[in-house]
Amino acid sequence: MSGTSTPRYGTPNWELIGSWLELPAEQDGPFWAVNLMDYRELADYADGRESTLTGREADDIYAPLGPLQAVGAMPAFAADVIAQPVGTLAYDRVAIVRYPSRAKFFEMQRREDFLELHVHKEAGMASTIVFAATPVHVDEVPDGGSQVLRVRRFAEGRRPADDPAGVTPLARFDVEGVIVGDGRSWDDARLDRVDDAALELLHETAGVAEQIMILLGAAELDELAASVATAASVGES
Repeated sequence: MSGTSTPRYGTPNWELIGSWLELPAEQDGPFWAVNLMDYRELADYADGRESTLTGREADDIYAPLGPLQAVGAMPAFAADVIAQPVGTLAYDRVAIVRYPSRAKFFEMQRREDFLELHVHKEAGMASTIVFAATPVHVDEVPDGGSQVLRVRRFAEGRRPADDPAGVTPLARFDVEGVIVGDGRSWDDARLDRVDDAALELLHETAGVAEQIMILLGAAELDELAASVATAASVGES
């Protein structure tokens, strides 16, 4: 999203955004934006310009590292999707960014350098879910097994069953709310190392009404542990 416009790749959650705009500064602080990205086969620019770029290539041009740095945000994680055994839509990439506050998130949306780059995201992204989350557990990545991200909505009035043996927690996030998406809501996100025997068992979990389960390739970036360890000092700055 950018400014107050409605992007082509998803629907902003105006209820959450409105509550953030009214949030007193003393109650604001760091949050992690988790992005599930589904690319167009070919970039489609709204201004009609001709392009031979793929959707992913357009999104790579977008990558707003300068604006993120300017507002004190920290890219924390990025990896390609290699398989998605459960859930829709079919996503291509996952990225996580730590923002120092919701106010700084809005500040970035209004920056000219961000808006100039954002046209490439609009062109490259078919759909995306971006949700605000708070980590409740983060650990270093161990060797062995597949790296699996699960985004889950709990069954009403129930808590999910415990994970089976063979699942090693890497990161656990409570979801505050979807910032932009497709109308679905989510309760938590779990990033794990999972051995082959446990993979099939995770396709269905008692107490989970819906989930997106994604197998990730080698991380392009993994600073999740550092993003959590330094969050307190960021929140105080």
